[in-house]
Amino acid sequence: MDLGLRGKRALVLGSSRGLGLAIAQGLAAEGAAVTVCGRSPEVLADVAGKLCDTGAEADYLVLDLADPHQRRFALDKLLADGRGYDILINNGGGPASGSVCAVGTRQWQEAFDSMVSALFEVTARILPGMRERRWGRIINIVSSGVVQPIPNLGISNTLRASIIGWAKTLAGEVGAEGVTVNSVIPGRIATARVGELDEAAAKRTGSTIEAIAHASRNTIPVGRYGEPAEFADAVTFLASVRAGYITGTSLRVDGGLIRSI
Repeated sequence: MDLGLRGKRALVLGSSRGLGLAIAQGLAAEGAAVTVCGRSPEVLADVAGKLCDTGAEADYLVLDLADPHQRRFALDKLLADGRGYDILINNGGGPASGSVCAVGTRQWQEAFDSMVSALFEVTARILPGMRERRWGRIINIVSSGVVQPIPNLGISNTLRASIIGWAKTLAGEVGAEGVTVNSVIPGRIATARVGELDEAAAKRTGSTIEAIAHASRNTIPVGRYGEPAEFADAVTFLASVRAGYITGTSLRVDGGLIRSI
C-alpha cells in the first residue's frame, strides 16, 4: 500500500528518543521529509544524520517545549522560509509521577504550559499553512491514562485528557478543509519512559523492576510490551493520504490493555 507520503513535510516533536524517534523513522521510511525536535542539539544531529544515511530527507530543530521564549524563537526560525509542514506530531514529554493530591498550584501551571499550552501554540503556528494548502495531519500522542487513569500519574491523567477535548473540537473546525486531527493512545510500549515508570513503581512498592514488568505484562491480553515501531506504524498510517476519512478519533495501540469498550 502506497501511503502517499513522498513530498510531504513532517514536524515531529519530542523525537530524540522513544515513541517520537520511532515515529520520525516510520515517516522517513515512507518518503516524508522529517524535522526532528528535542532539547539536545548533539542527539538531534545524530538522529537526523542517521535518517539521512538511510536515504531520507531530515533535519533538526532544538525546541524546548517547557521554555516559552525559546520555543517561540525556534518556531519563528523554523517557519521563516514559508514552506510550512503537512504533518505535525504533537509528542511531549511525560511529567513526574506522583499523587494528584500532592500537586500544588505552581506545579499545575508549569505542567500545563509545557505539556498542553506548548502543543496548542505549536499547532497554531503550523495549522494556517495546512488550511491554506487544504491538506494536513495533526496527530497527538497521549496516554492510556486519558481513558483509564493510571495510579500515581496524576498530572499526566489530568492534563493529557484536556488534549483529547481540544483535538476533538479542532477536528470539527478544520475537517472540511482537508485537515485531520487525531490522537493515539499508547499502552505499555517498550521505551525508556516506560522503563522509568517501572523503576519508580518498584521503588514505591519495595519490589523489583523485573517483578513490576512481569505483573504489568500479565495485564496485557497479548502478553507483552509493544515495540516502538508497532506504535509508529499506526501513527504513520494516520498521517497518510489513506487516512483522509479518519478524524476526531482516539486510536488505542495498547495490546488490549484498556478494558473499557
